[in-house]
Amino acid sequence: MEEKKVIRVGSRKSHLAMIQTNWIVDKLKEQNPEQLFEIIGISTTGDKILDVALSKIGEKSLFTKELELALLNNEIDFVVHSLKDLPTQLPDGLTIAAITKREDPRDAVLFSPKTEAKNLKDLPSGSCIGTSSLRRVAQLRKHYPHLNFIDVRGNLNTRLKKLDDPDGPYSALILATAGVSRMGWLDRIGQYLESEDCMHAVGQGALGIECAEDNEPILSLLNSLNHPSTHLQCLAERSFMRTLEGGCSVPVAVSTSIQHSKRESQEDEFRLVLKGSVWNLDGSKSVIHEINCDVGRSSTIDDAESCFKLTSVYLRTFPGYHAQAVNASAHLGRKLGEVLLGLGAKDILDEVKAETSK
Repeated sequence: MEEKKVIRVGSRKSHLAMIQTNWIVDKLKEQNPEQLFEIIGISTTGDKILDVALSKIGEKSLFTKELELALLNNEIDFVVHSLKDLPTQLPDGLTIAAITKREDPRDAVLFSPKTEAKNLKDLPSGSCIGTSSLRRVAQLRKHYPHLNFIDVRGNLNTRLKKLDDPDGPYSALILATAGVSRMGWLDRIGQYLESEDCMHAVGQGALGIECAEDNEPILSLLNSLNHPSTHLQCLAERSFMRTLEGGCSVPVAVSTSIQHSKRESQEDEFRLVLKGSVWNLDGSKSVIHEINCDVGRSSTIDDAESCFKLTSVYLRTFPGYHAQAVNASAHLGRKLGEVLLGLGAKDILDEVKAETSK
């Protein structure tokens, strides 16, 4: 990396996006104190169109297209994304250089000050719950049929104002816990949604950093931000989503973990467990399945994280990374997608697309 060359970092302009981007830049400054960075805010299609439900806009790259164009035009050097917003099909020439350590991937419920409820089940029948996610609505309608789920758009500050408006319609909002945490609002969470109630979005809770696939200095700089176990889990999730040909606005949900066990031979075994689901809009139809694979065995490495050193989501190999674990994770996601398609996921997704296109 050239000394004193300013590295241009692309970000959406929202408060949360800037918090996330500044966090990444601060991490890089700690490791490269002489390096200069400039954050460039860019408005995306999803930021501009606020009067239409996400599922109605008909664009998979709602929060990434303009940022990726800036990358391709060499106007910026890398972009910090909420990984759940990043489509699984990237433009030619771009790659995910790093995925950061995942924060809590669960969804959370924030309640209006006008209600004393601390659980969705305690809200009066007909209460309005704000969320722009079909994934959340599909799952929660099944568990909480007495509630009315309505669309809410805008950045997180705008949504919270709508929730706190005494004359507003919302009794609660459903938001990603990670975003609420980064905004410093954990004290507003009244209920965390476990996977039994609402499995999370692909990539939720992690940040993905995108750059040109041939930009070796930037790839090298960003590699230090990779978090091995998060990267494996998100690789499997994104491979699953890509197999289903879904986007962030369809009712596809996951739950992922890496389980560690000590075998009789004293050899540590690490298994990646991936559970996926596809839902119709009212939650009356779903296909759910869980599979797992071996992603690491070692009798000599004490640090579990080092047992699954890995590459980027698109299998770019860096020195010391174990391609076998990466390939196994990608294959696991693809296999789960194929299993769900065999169980009827395509018919459900076709039904959803037909309904949302009306």
